[in-house]
Amino acid sequence: MGEGMHLETNTPAPAAAKKPKSKWIKPVAFIAGTAAILTAGGFVMQSMSPKVGQAATETAGKATPTTDRPVKVMARVNKEIIPFDMVAEECVARYGKEVLDDIINRTMIQQACEAAGVTVTEEEVTAEINRIAKRFNLDVNNWYQMLQAERGINPQQYRRSVIWPMLALKKLASEKIDIKEEELNRAFVRNYGPRVKARMILMDNLRRATTVWEKANADADNFEKYAQEFSIDPQSRALGGSVPPIPKYSGNDSLEKAAFALKEGEISGVIEVGPSRFAIIKCEGRTVPTVNELTQEIRDSLYDELAEQKTQVSVAKTFEEIQKSTRIDNYLTATVTGPDRVPAANAPGANAPGAPQQPAAPTGAVRLGNRPANNGN
Repeated sequence: MGEGMHLETNTPAPAAAKKPKSKWIKPVAFIAGTAAILTAGGFVMQSMSPKVGQAATETAGKATPTTDRPVKVMARVNKEIIPFDMVAEECVARYGKEVLDDIINRTMIQQACEAAGVTVTEEEVTAEINRIAKRFNLDVNNWYQMLQAERGINPQQYRRSVIWPMLALKKLASEKIDIKEEELNRAFVRNYGPRVKARMILMDNLRRATTVWEKANADADNFEKYAQEFSIDPQSRALGGSVPPIPKYSGNDSLEKAAFALKEGEISGVIEVGPSRFAIIKCEGRTVPTVNELTQEIRDSLYDELAEQKTQVSVAKTFEEIQKSTRIDNYLTATVTGPDRVPAANAPGANAPGAPQQPAAPTGAVRLGNRPANNGN
């Protein structure tokens, strides 16, 4: 191993390691990779531990090696060393919030699992990854490669920060999933039933939408041109307003009702499809279903799909409950979340002579320190 790689010494840094006197020499830059980010996260948890209610105020800068512990050297540039502390502080400054949030979330879930006697094994994590990869018709290695390329997540991060928390929350939720026959029938119609082929003009203002509707309704043959000129949706606008065929039971009742009421060539009125979102659609016919029978294979597939959707809702609810019941003093962001502290007057020994009186922290996120939270006012 070269001298610039993880050297350790019990002696102070040589004189050449001091900050150059010339103000024109640029500071050394460190481009942190995933491993360095994780290192920074560990550094945060180990070193940032002021008393509750007291925000950490140290600023990132050049680390000064001390003589009471070994100096871990990460690199050497000519005669100047770059110590671990400098790299760690730089990583915290750049990525600390994201990494710390991940560690906090996993710690909350781990504590909830310990309280409930829930465990998630490595074998369960591996099996879940295999199941997900198979669902996308990929082997595990190709799945990992896709995650790395598209989301910047390495296999270790994926196992620890995505799959393990998901499995743990599923076990903590432990809610029995009940799928009714009506839900299966609706899912079948949604996935396999007829759909309306359409073009759409999407607007964010009712008055302008009404004006555009008057133009399009009077000149239906040029609906595509009006979509390209007026629609605020960049994807469909570039295609002359063409959108994927509209199914039933897809989640937007007003749009579905209007679409299925149209005959080919007809234009709808102005449809409110969301907050400050108004649509005008032109029907271009309907798709012809290729599957007309709810077979057992399709039923099983739809059941799994619906069960997964309900599980995700249950998992989100469980995590929200854990967050609300967990006290977090985040010294990096100087915030407090979770339930109120026990009032000092009610704490054991609080009434003893000379006992310090700690005010209760308010519920929700608040700033630590003397300054009030910035509410955007």
